[in-house]
Amino acid sequence: MKLITAIIQPAKFKDVKDALAKEGITKMTVMNVSGCGQQAGYGETYRGQDIEINLLKKVMLQIGVNDKFVEPTIKAIIDGARTGNIGDGKIFVTNLEECIRIRTSERGGEAIG
Repeated sequence: MKLITAIIQPAKFKDVKDALAKEGITKMTVMNVSGCGQQAGYGETYRGQDIEINLLKKVMLQIGVNDKFVEPTIKAIIDGARTGNIGDGKIFVTNLEECIRIRTSERGGEAIG
C-alpha cells in the first residue's frame, strides 16, 4: 500500500479529478494549501506599496492506493496537472504501513477499497 500526495495548481484540480475517475480512482482527500517551490512567488503593488507574494495557493490531494494502482494514479495526476510550466506541482509516494476502515474494522488493502 502507498500514500500518494500530490501538490497541484488549483485550476487543474478538475482535470486531475477527471483523469483519476477514468482510472477508477475516486477516493481522495483534498486540501487547499499554500506553498512555494521553484516559482518563488511574485510581486505586486497594493495601494502604492510593493508586496512580495511568496506563498502561492495550491491544492493537495492524498490518495491511499493498493500497489497495483500506484502507477495508474501517478499517470492520471501527471496527465491532468501538466501544463509544461514551472509550478505544475509535485507527487510524493510514501509507504502506507496500515489502513483501517473505522466502520468495519477492515485492515490493509481491503480497507483502502
